[in-house]
Parts: sequence; structure tokens; C-alpha cells
Amino acid sequence: MRAQIFTALSALAANVQGIRILQSNDDGWAELYIRSLHESLKGAGHDVVLSSPAENKSGAGSRDEEPDPRKEPCMYDSCAANSGPVGTNASDPRLNWVNSFPVTALKYGLSTFGPQQWNGAAPELVVSGPNVGTNLWVQVPFSGTVGIAVHAAHEAKVPALAFSGASSGTLRWDTDPVPQRSAVYAALAAKLTDAVVASGAPYLPEDVWLNVNMPKVEGDCTDPAKFVWVLTRLNPGWFSQKDVDHCGSTRLPTETDVALSGGCRIAVSIGDATDKTTAPVEKQTVVRDKLKSMLTCMP
Repeated sequence: MRAQIFTALSALAANVQGIRILQSNDDGWAELYIRSLHESLKGAGHDVVLSSPAENKSGAGSRDEEPDPRKEPCMYDSCAANSGPVGTNASDPRLNWVNSFPVTALKYGLSTFGPQQWNGAAPELVVSGPNVGTNLWVQVPFSGTVGIAVHAAHEAKVPALAFSGASSGTLRWDTDPVPQRSAVYAALAAKLTDAVVASGAPYLPEDVWLNVNMPKVEGDCTDPAKFVWVLTRLNPGWFSQKDVDHCGSTRLPTETDVALSGGCRIAVSIGDATDKTTAPVEKQTVVRDKLKSMLTCMP
């Protein structure tokens, strides 16, 4: 099954131009979800560099502190004790860790690890996650996965995607065979990444990031081809201006509504990087138009 998923992914990405992508997460550099996506993005032809916390820093939000030297090994013994404040995989310099929070790890990727691999160039896109577990509505302000994307879009002015998967349970980077949920999430995240890239630069409007919540990989939802994409908003719109006119309505469903609806539906919310809420209608419209060929409506 894993081979079939990655073969299908390669076929979908055949016509996508590879770009420079900086990866990060809040679950740690040695978590399998981010490593599976790393391989999928490389397989799609992208030039990918990973810079993530040395250990699980879930719930860190937008915290940012200079890293301290490690005294203990990194998560899953993925680095030795007393390895310093930052480190790089000995056999693959595109895999890097930072002994601090997710936003700090991203900043090191932006300033150091990425430019080292790209001859001083900046990333063209930041991809955060997939997170182990959802990041919906009230979870969003506290999410390190989201903190990464918001910092990238607002402070670094690099468009960003934040992915989360409802199938929880941490996994070592070297888990073999790769569980289906990790392979499926990697395929889905790479598919949306490629769609954003294929839409052309600028990939997203300024100060916009996408919050993407994927349902559990179980039951009927084990084949990436069976998942559908629904345009959503992060927070309820009780006092907000109208949303983009989509699916016959000027009020998008919330990502929580989609998550609770069941089925193989993926919520794609258009976030405002200035305050971690839903982006205004004019920016929603740009994203809707970029992704309209893959979007579906709620029943």
C-alpha cells in the first residue's frame, strides 16, 4: 500500500515545478509524520530542507527563545547527549534540529540551514507538520504547527501551509514498515502543496497561511484518492464580514464543522497571519480561485 501511495503521488506531481521548501513542525525533527512528508516532497521534485525542534514541543504556540546546549539525547535518541544547541544529521545535511521551540527552529532554517543548502537563497514556501493530532479553532492560538506558519507568512513574508492529521500517536522516524496513516498524510499534504505551487507565484496572498486538518486514516478513508477538500474558515463568523461566495453561500463552514461531519473530508482554512483568525474575503477569493479545481462542497 505504501508503494502504491507514493507511486500515485509521483504521477500527480509529474507536471509540478520543484521549488525550495523549508519544513518544520512542533512534534520534533525525528517524528515520522514530518519525515514521511519530507520524502514525498523530495519525490515530487522539490528542494527540501527540514529544521525542527530537537524534541516534542507541542502547544508552544509562537514562543521563541535562543536554544540552549542539549544535555540529554534528542527524542528517540536521534542525537547524542551534549550535542550543542543545534545539530545536523550526519548523513543528510538537509535534516536539522534546534534545541528550542518550533518558531525558533523555523528561524534557524530561514537564516542558516536553508541558505547553506540553497547558496544563500530563501525558501519559496514553508510547510509545517503534519501535526500529530488536529489543530482546530480554539487549538489554533496554542499550536506550534500554526505558530510556524504564522511567523513565516507574517514576519518572514514566505507563504506557508500548516498540516494536521487527526490520527494521533507518536512514531519514531525509523518505524518500519511505515504505518499507513503516515504515508497517507504525506501523500495528501504533498498533493495540496503541489496544487498551491502549480497555481503560480505568488503562491498565497501576503499575510495568508493555510490551516489544513486531515481526518483519521481509517475505515473508508485509507486511500488518498478518496479524500476531498473543503474550503473552510478557522473561527465562527458570527460578527464577521461575509466570506467568499462559494458553494452557493457567503459563509464558509468552519473547519470544526467539517471535522465533525465525518467522511474523508479535509478542511482547508484561509488564515490571517496577523491574528491567527480567518482571512478577509478578498484574500479568500484569491485562494479559492487558485484551488477551485480540487475543492468540493459540503452536502
